[in-house]
Amino acid sequence: MDVKLLNVFVLFMCLDPEPVFGKHVRGTVDTKEDWVFLTRFCFLTDFGRLDFRFRYPKSRCCQNILLYFDDSSQWPAVYKTPDKDCYQKEAVLRPENNQVINLTTRYTWSGCVVEGDEDEEVLSCVGGRSFRSVRERWWYIALSKCGGDGLQLEYEMKLTNGQSFWTQHFSADQFGILETNITFLVIFFMVFLLSCYFAYNLKGRQLLHTTYKMFMTAAGLEVLSLLFHCVYWGLYATDGVGTGSLKLLGKFLFSVSFLVFLLMLILLGKGFTVTRARISHSGSVKLSVYMTVYTITYVVLFIYEAEFFDPGEVLYAYDSPAGYGLMGLQLVAYVWFCYAVLVSLKHYPEKQPFYVPFFTTYTLWFFAVPVMALIANFGIPRWAREKIVNGIQLGIHLYAHIVFLVITRPSAANKNFPYHVRTSQIGILLSSPKGEEGGEGFPHHAYGNRSFLGDSQPNFTELFSIQSDAVKTVEEAVSRKGDDVPRNNEHKIITTAADLTSILTRPPAPPPPTRLPSFTEYFSMQGGGAFGSKA
Repeated sequence: MDVKLLNVFVLFMCLDPEPVFGKHVRGTVDTKEDWVFLTRFCFLTDFGRLDFRFRYPKSRCCQNILLYFDDSSQWPAVYKTPDKDCYQKEAVLRPENNQVINLTTRYTWSGCVVEGDEDEEVLSCVGGRSFRSVRERWWYIALSKCGGDGLQLEYEMKLTNGQSFWTQHFSADQFGILETNITFLVIFFMVFLLSCYFAYNLKGRQLLHTTYKMFMTAAGLEVLSLLFHCVYWGLYATDGVGTGSLKLLGKFLFSVSFLVFLLMLILLGKGFTVTRARISHSGSVKLSVYMTVYTITYVVLFIYEAEFFDPGEVLYAYDSPAGYGLMGLQLVAYVWFCYAVLVSLKHYPEKQPFYVPFFTTYTLWFFAVPVMALIANFGIPRWAREKIVNGIQLGIHLYAHIVFLVITRPSAANKNFPYHVRTSQIGILLSSPKGEEGGEGFPHHAYGNRSFLGDSQPNFTELFSIQSDAVKTVEEAVSRKGDDVPRNNEHKIITTAADLTSILTRPPAPPPPTRLPSFTEYFSMQGGGAFGSKA
């Protein structure tokens, strides 16, 4: 991430936007319009509750609080309809459902009283409403004064669903988000710890490559993102407001984790650290340009969501020009990924045990993100969208991380393990003369288990290996009358064979000396002559 992107993020943090659907809202309205939107909330079928406090000058009487729900004949029929005036927007409400709260002392249920002296009298209204419906519904709260001289109001509203810690301040479309985030935080933390353990083993065998470090970075950022989201939703469950900067920071880390993981997949598809030690100059430039465009698009999505999303509509982040741009870039990345994998397999067919499952599983991942966005925009009910999308999105990320953790586990039984060149050998390969595949290409290698022998066990398969930078020539001169032995000046390994049977066969023991008739005992000696000796 460059400095400019960091500066944009810091600017967002300083703005600290309060969520427009945060369920303890307060503010002031002072406008010449006669109908304005205030906030929205998704209530449960039986436990929805609105508690309010309104204040405005008595001279600006009389104003109304309007309660719309998400039926096509209600809110969609009046919002952003310039052809309808204030009276027509009020006409769609059903008086029998108590959808209009008249903020006057004449309307008992509004709880309004006159406060202050005669010069500055204000109407102070304190009361509440309960919401019941056949299903979870979005309710939209508006303020109106048709045919008047504008609107002026101080308001404070508390919108709740029951009394439980897990539901009270949450809109019905957010139920389960905190529990889901906590669950995925625990799982991702375990994935990160397991990746650290695998990295420790890989480092001991000099196989801890850059791409695996990128995977660990993505997993660590995912953990931090979920941690900030859990803290935000925990505070939100307590007071109904939360700290917007924590949520923004969580989104930022989530996006960085996604970008790092995407870059890692493209690099692995191109064979980096698997079949080659470096990416070509042109490839590096293309990657830099692509990731810069992707990052800028993500920043635009953040800005668009914060500044241009209409709080009067239930929108999804990808339901925007920047969101569709991200989906297009995701498809471009997949085409690039396919081409890179095919080229790598063409030059290194022995890498099929890694690239075949790698390509198959991450093809699903590449399509999961845009498919999820399209389903969220057009297939999921708006009163359940946020919680469902949150779970699906985290599940997609967990799938991607677990698959990579499995196919790169440093186990002797893992036939999909991608790395075979040690990190200490990469410098030698980069400095070697360019062959037909370029100086960055790794030597061909068939899969085997010898890279995973325990450190305490001798690895006899490498006992007679000779490194290219440690070749020594030993010259021996053998003088034999009449024969000249040629020297090995080409640094080749010479294998000789000889029949050593005659040398290794134990010579037969000499026969015992002839027994003389006049002596009853004798000593036998070898190496010299055999003598009989009188005892």
